[in-house]
Amino acid sequence: MSALLVEGVERIAVLRANALGDLLLALPAIGALRRAYPAAKITLLGREWHARFLRGRPGPVDEVVALPPISGVSSSPSDGTDGPEELYEDLRERRFDLAVQMHGGGRNSNPFIRRLGARVTAGLRTPDAAPLDRWVPYVHYQHETLRYLEVAGLLGAATSEIEPRIAVVREDWAELNRTLGKVPRGLVAIHPGAGDRRRRWPPERFAEVADRLGRPVVVTGVEEEREVVEKVVAQMQTPARAVVGELSLGGLTALYAACDLLVSNDTGPRHLAAATGTPTVGIYWCGNMINWGPLSRGHQRPLISWTSGCPVCGLPAGTEGMRECGHRDVSWVGDVSVDDVLEQAWDLLR
Repeated sequence: MSALLVEGVERIAVLRANALGDLLLALPAIGALRRAYPAAKITLLGREWHARFLRGRPGPVDEVVALPPISGVSSSPSDGTDGPEELYEDLRERRFDLAVQMHGGGRNSNPFIRRLGARVTAGLRTPDAAPLDRWVPYVHYQHETLRYLEVAGLLGAATSEIEPRIAVVREDWAELNRTLGKVPRGLVAIHPGAGDRRRRWPPERFAEVADRLGRPVVVTGVEEEREVVEKVVAQMQTPARAVVGELSLGGLTALYAACDLLVSNDTGPRHLAAATGTPTVGIYWCGNMINWGPLSRGHQRPLISWTSGCPVCGLPAGTEGMRECGHRDVSWVGDVSVDDVLEQAWDLLR
C-alpha cells in the first residue's frame, strides 16, 4: 500500500464522535494510521467523554478535540445544528494534512470533513453523500472494524491487529480501589443492559447464569440501565454487587480488567472488557453480529440469535437491521439459551 501513502504528513484528523463501542472498533484503523505515519500528530474529533477517557492513556490518539453539537456529526441528524464558524476556523488553522472520516455513511460527516481544509480527505460514502478525495462505499452489512481498516487502507495504512486494545492506567486502578475496595479473586461481571432494549437478553437468564457459575459477581450498568441491573441482582439466589454510575469509564475499564469473565449483551461495555484482554461471552442478534461481533474466538465467544422478525407482530428485519414496529421493549435474542451461555462461559473460565 506504499503507493497510497501521502508524503509530508504531520497532522491527521480522525472524525469518530459517537459511542464507546464505535470508538473501540475504530482503534485498529487509527492504530494503522499511527504505524503508517509515525511522526504525525493524530487528533480525534470526538466528544467530551473521549477527551476525559483518552487523556493520559497510551494509544494511537495524541489529542482529542471535543466537538460541540453538530447535526449528524456529534449530535442527532434532526438537531439542525451546524456548529459555530469559530470551530471551523480553529480546525482549519491546525492545517491538517489528512482528514479521515471514520464516522458513517457521510451524508452529514463528509461536508464537515470537507470544511476542514485538509490536503487529502478520505472516508466512507453512501450514494447520497458528498465525495471525498479518497473513499470507499458505505454498505450497511460490513464489520465496523474492517470497514474502517478499509478507510485506513486508502491512505496506505495496514495492520494485522484487528481486535481493539485499550490500556488500563494507574488512575483507573486507583479509582477502582477507592470505590469498590479490593475485588475478590475469580470475579465475573454481568452486563444486562443495551441502548436498544431489543438487544437485551432477559434479566432472569442473566441471574441464572450468574448463580450457576458460582463465582463472585458484579452486575454493571449506566444510570439508564439501573432498573435491569437491579432486576438481575434481585432474581439471583446468591449475593451480587450492583455497580451503576459509581465508576467513570476509566474505573470501569479497571473493573473489567480485574474480572475473569464478562457475560454481556451486544453493547459498548462488552467491547471495553474485551479490549482489556478479559474473556467475554456476548449475546448477539444475527444482523448485529455481522457489524459488531468479535472477530476472534480465542477469548471472545458470541452467541447468535437467529430471530428474523419482531417476536410480537412478526415484522421482518430489513436490509439495515431491525425495523421500527413499536415493540421496542421486546427481546430479539430470547432464543439463546442459558445452557448455551454457560457452555461458553465454563470453557473460557477453564
